[in-house]
Amino acid sequence: MFFVTLSKISNNMLGQNRSDVKIGKTVGIVLKEDQRSNTITEGIVEAILTKSLFHPHGIKVRLTTGEVGRVKVIK
Repeated sequence: MFFVTLSKISNNMLGQNRSDVKIGKTVGIVLKEDQRSNTITEGIVEAILTKSLFHPHGIKVRLTTGEVGRVKVIK
């Protein structure tokens, strides 16, 4: 797990566009239970769960560990 100040990340790295998120990529997500603290969990994308092309809070994914959250950082 690592911590990132989200205000310092450029918009193209925030994971709001589905086209930027690919299966097998390493990403940082915020789990539902971590939304208040914005704690980032790092992992590899197993499945993309959001069907729309854009989501303002980040594309929802499942990591290979089984954790589900919204992408905040794309590595």
